[in-house]
Amino acid sequence: MTSTATTFSTVDPLTRQPLGERPVYATGMLLDAQDFLDEQTYHRSRLARALGTVAGNGTLAGLLVQHRPEVATGPGAGPEEIQVNAGLAVDGLGRLIELPRPACLRLQRWWDAEIARDGLLQADYTAPERFISARAQAAGALPTRAVVADVFLRFVACPRGLTPAFASGPFDALNAVSVSRLRDAYELMLVPRQNLTDTGLGLPLRPGAFTLPVDQETAAEALAREAAMDDPTADPAVRRAALQDAVLHGYSRSADELPRGPEHPPQVDASAVFIARVLIPVEPTDPTTRQGNAVLVDNHSRRFLPGLGVLARWSGL
Repeated sequence: MTSTATTFSTVDPLTRQPLGERPVYATGMLLDAQDFLDEQTYHRSRLARALGTVAGNGTLAGLLVQHRPEVATGPGAGPEEIQVNAGLAVDGLGRLIELPRPACLRLQRWWDAEIARDGLLQADYTAPERFISARAQAAGALPTRAVVADVFLRFVACPRGLTPAFASGPFDALNAVSVSRLRDAYELMLVPRQNLTDTGLGLPLRPGAFTLPVDQETAAEALAREAAMDDPTADPAVRRAALQDAVLHGYSRSADELPRGPEHPPQVDASAVFIARVLIPVEPTDPTTRQGNAVLVDNHSRRFLPGLGVLARWSGL
């Protein structure tokens, strides 16, 4: 019989946003597993810090979300699902999250579970089109009342292998094993959105947007800068100055706790990536009863992080 009498945690050290401290070695120095973990953490944290600053959090490629209706018979038979296609994202800590293949959430099973725990209370709205992007509004017929839920992608580390190791902690097993590999994996979540309002849409800020004002800048100066950044018809000199000011005021310090964006409800990890909003039509008189099988998916309210090649082609270079 194999014992796993070792202490091990899958908590990612990057969640503590560690300082950039590199281990220093010398001949004859005694090393342990923590030293190698610190070495790995240093390189991972610096790379994540760079990617998070350059790109921000959002979708790099793929991750198209689709509704797949139930198919009762035939070769394509299957339950109703929300499918997220393969793709790549950057989370709030700058970590890459990759879906190497499509992943699915069974919608009716999720619906039944939320009904059972009253999870849909205050998550249904009349005129729900106010909570989705203009492109999604123009895509087709809109429900008069619907439950609003958001699809999130979260980074998780999954143990993948075991190898013989000395027992640690209060154990004395002679045949102990320890995890030898961690796979960068993901968790897919569908979360009902409660208490949305016309001024609190619960959607992510655009890339490069700031919580106003920032240090050493008045609210009026910050609003003027943001307005110039958003106005392609503004004077080029004004836009250039706004861009320079955005860079000069764009530094954010590492904090003990990652700031939450407007897209993150309290029960969702602040590092999770928002990738889609889903409208599930319900009966006008009973928000716990679905109306038909149509489901509207808004893929366009997320943060897009296009690569340089895509931007070059889009701009005609």
